[in-house]
Amino acid sequence: MDRSSPQPIPLLLLFLLSSLLFFIGLGSMGLTDRDEGRNAEAGREMFASGDLVTPTFNGELRVAKPVFVYWLMTASYHAFGVNEFSARFPSALFGVALIVMHYLFLTRLRGPTVGLYGALMLLLNVEILALGRMAITDSVLIFFTTLSLYSFWLGLHESGSSRHWIWGFYVGMALATLTKGPVGFAVPLITALLYLAATRRWPLFWERGVPLAGTLLFFILAGPWYTAMLLIHGDAYSTEAQVHTVGRFLAPMEGHGVGWWFYFPVLLLGFYPWSSFLPAGLYRAYVSWRTFRTRQKQPHTLPDSRPTEVSHDELDWFMGFWIVGVFIFFSLSSTRLPHYIGPLFPACAILAASYWTQGLQDTSTKGLRASIHFLTGIGYLLAIGFASAPALFSKFSVKMVKEFPLATQFDLGPGPYIGALIVLLAMGLVGYFGLNDEKRGLAFGVAGGALASAFLLAILTIVPGLNRYAIAPPQELAYAAGLNLDPGDQLIAFGTTRPSFAFYARRTVSFIPHNELDRLRTALGKGGRTMILLPEYLRDTLPAEAAGFQPILKRHGFLLLDNRPMLVVPQHPAFPLPHPPKSP
Repeated sequence: MDRSSPQPIPLLLLFLLSSLLFFIGLGSMGLTDRDEGRNAEAGREMFASGDLVTPTFNGELRVAKPVFVYWLMTASYHAFGVNEFSARFPSALFGVALIVMHYLFLTRLRGPTVGLYGALMLLLNVEILALGRMAITDSVLIFFTTLSLYSFWLGLHESGSSRHWIWGFYVGMALATLTKGPVGFAVPLITALLYLAATRRWPLFWERGVPLAGTLLFFILAGPWYTAMLLIHGDAYSTEAQVHTVGRFLAPMEGHGVGWWFYFPVLLLGFYPWSSFLPAGLYRAYVSWRTFRTRQKQPHTLPDSRPTEVSHDELDWFMGFWIVGVFIFFSLSSTRLPHYIGPLFPACAILAASYWTQGLQDTSTKGLRASIHFLTGIGYLLAIGFASAPALFSKFSVKMVKEFPLATQFDLGPGPYIGALIVLLAMGLVGYFGLNDEKRGLAFGVAGGALASAFLLAILTIVPGLNRYAIAPPQELAYAAGLNLDPGDQLIAFGTTRPSFAFYARRTVSFIPHNELDRLRTALGKGGRTMILLPEYLRDTLPAEAAGFQPILKRHGFLLLDNRPMLVVPQHPAFPLPHPPKSP
């Protein structure tokens, strides 16, 4: 197998660019709900209690996700304090590490040109950028599943000391399983099994894959925490864990039961603009694999399992099985969310980069011009969508007031129009350069630059307004309530059950939906000091038991009521916590 060394300047530039895109303004926006709020608070409670075994949220056992991300958040809170930056730091850190690892792996196998294109494709897409900036498990999961599969390939097909990479296959699976449960080993196993079955390389795996010792290593790393949870919590853990793993696969949870077709547009838009090269890249890999299988069936041409005999195209087959297998696996799941298919994006980047590089070298590459037309066509549609966003937001804002009370008064500003102009101009240049055999390479820079520019534009112009009017207001009130309430007092979140309230209040919160007035009456009957955080439009729906509560703070459509209106108002308005969220 040909091996190339990474070039220090491209590696440094990739590190700096990925650090910029993942870390810029990372802590400037309040936590989004529901997942960010739950995860950040679970990590904060682990940090506060010192219990590194049992995750809790709002004082109750949390088993929806395993423990590894909470360990990372706990370490981050120790290093940077309890704030939004710290909660998101592990995701951003592993996002940068993913890009660097991807570049090193692909450069080693395909050379620095393909390595650079592949790393930029993996970085410059909406899904990976978004996951690397959120306090959720997926960025860490993607890193470990990718580490597992890259180690599988290197351990199987390289000689000498590089064969020891095979241990990373099991280590990556174990840490991925500690990050997000069974999906952590399902993604690598599905990919590896499909590849071994399709290429008939089972003898090579039994020779070099150390399956028995590797499986033992997997259980040594992943097993102790699961065993401890079973011993400590018994059925309370096992029953809930089953609901959030097998139950989530067999039945939709929390209203996330979209049709089987859901991941086609997610992959198209989430990996855009490079998704335009995937159909042709997959077809190219399939044709190559079919040719290989045909030769296998001929007499005296059985595949040699020696690593020196690995076909140059075999890496593309591996990536194709990775994409197809993981895509089908998540499509079969009844619960579907956009970020679930994130683990297949590294394979998409390799396949798309290999196809694009071939197109630069061979102008007659089949499907290349059609891919360029597809890329620009989707881009023009996106430009129309951006330009239409303010009007659509205004039209449907009435339906958003339940979670965003000032939705009808909010203005997206010029950001969508600027974004539409950027995309429109970029698509014109991509079409011009991409269809010109002599200037085709410039199309990549234009497409990648346009995406990075639009992403930074959104962070700098649109996100601050959304944070000020939609995200931060109730979080500021929750922080103020937590600052003034003693441990024996009560904070009720009525009609707006955002998990992030517990993170900002630094205390247990009673979440009561607006249609459960009996629960509210019971809570108000407990006596003692009580505060109620609610959307302003719900104040008239409060029962008579809340008649004595007085408004003490108001923020952009949200109210904080108190039955003893003596309040210390926080004086410092800025992040990071322990100060309250910033309203730009």
